[in-house]
Amino acid sequence: MKLLTIDKAKHKKILKISLPAAFNSLLDMLQVITDLIMVGTISAIAVASVGLGLQALMFIFSILTVLQVGTNALISRFYGGKRMHQGALAFATLLRFALYLSIPMTLFWYFGANAFYGWMGVDIEVVALGTSYVSILTMMIPFILLKYVFVTALNATGDTSTPMYVKIVSIILNVFLNYVLIFGNFGVEAMGVAGVAWATVMVNILEFFVYLWLYVKGKTPFKPLFYFSKNLLDRALKVGLPATYERTLTVTSFMLFTAIIADYSTEALAGYQIGLRIEGLAFMPGIGFTIAAMALMGQGLGAKKPEQSREDVLLVLKYAASLMFFLSFFMIFTPQLIVGYFTNDIKTMEEASLYLQIVGLSQIPLAFNFVLSGALRGAGDSRRTLRINLISLWVVRIIPAFILSWYFEDIIWVYIAMISDTFVKAFFLWRAFDKGEWEKIKV
Repeated sequence: MKLLTIDKAKHKKILKISLPAAFNSLLDMLQVITDLIMVGTISAIAVASVGLGLQALMFIFSILTVLQVGTNALISRFYGGKRMHQGALAFATLLRFALYLSIPMTLFWYFGANAFYGWMGVDIEVVALGTSYVSILTMMIPFILLKYVFVTALNATGDTSTPMYVKIVSIILNVFLNYVLIFGNFGVEAMGVAGVAWATVMVNILEFFVYLWLYVKGKTPFKPLFYFSKNLLDRALKVGLPATYERTLTVTSFMLFTAIIADYSTEALAGYQIGLRIEGLAFMPGIGFTIAAMALMGQGLGAKKPEQSREDVLLVLKYAASLMFFLSFFMIFTPQLIVGYFTNDIKTMEEASLYLQIVGLSQIPLAFNFVLSGALRGAGDSRRTLRINLISLWVVRIIPAFILSWYFEDIIWVYIAMISDTFVKAFFLWRAFDKGEWEKIKV
């Protein structure tokens, strides 16, 4: 009888990439959660303002998708094929593209913040606080885009530890600056919501300069170059733009979904915002495994070993699904204990707890969505994920949510439409991955 053998080297390789990336993603969400906890001591209006502001800036992160997918698709293949000179050229090209892209984005969000809050139809107090918050945050957009290229490029080569160490220092500094600027300590005047915005700006600028120093000092896999190649940029955009279209339309859809929630009450909106951040504690580790799936998919294809890519992605999927299944128990059975750290408003606590209990039921298919979407994008198959995600999002989530919110007064039906979308997408993404047409795509 043949005994079951475990390829320890493969597990070690995947965990070496996945765990630091998962922890780094978790720290990203903890930074956001820390901001919400600290402004939560001010009022529910402050929570709603900051929460909506963070969602507004998700449009920026949708643009970052072109940098993430394009950078990963090129550099992971160059790294897997041992062509790091081309990798360095691609990296320099994408850095300059990120800088150029950041200029119109900064101007758009600085002058459009007020219109966004007005469009959401929230209370006038939320509009005033939120507009100030977003206007300040836009000052960090150039630094965020450049930093994102650094992080994605390092992840594509399998180095997820460096971004993790940078983030650990960053989140400690962020908490300290929040304490000083929000509440007015060490002789600084209390700034409230504006204080949390300025703390975030300063921390992100500092992170960028750390990466820049590592690059200039030759402490990354990329030789420092001042270079721009239209050909390499076109190759990155070929796979990155469909992912950006998908992400932008998805974020727009989420804005509509948030507007549905906001129509119930300010407490429902605040509870939804808190629930989203807590859920992030569960799916941010899943995103860490997604980063590993993207990198390993590209590296395997770059080395012309598609079966290795398939095996690596399946193993990453097993880890992600197991972890998110474990975390779902806390969301379903002890939501009140977690929510209590964010607010002491009873109605807001009830709304956030309900959200967590519902989404806790969909964590395994959510793991499939994260990992398989990332794997397909890493292979350059971003057009397929665009079709699957958008059709499911609108047909299964947004349109039914509008109808159900109009017909039923209970918000639970809106949340049921939301998790139904998660299950449907997981099914079709699995079918796309299993068919293996991504093996034939050239980047």
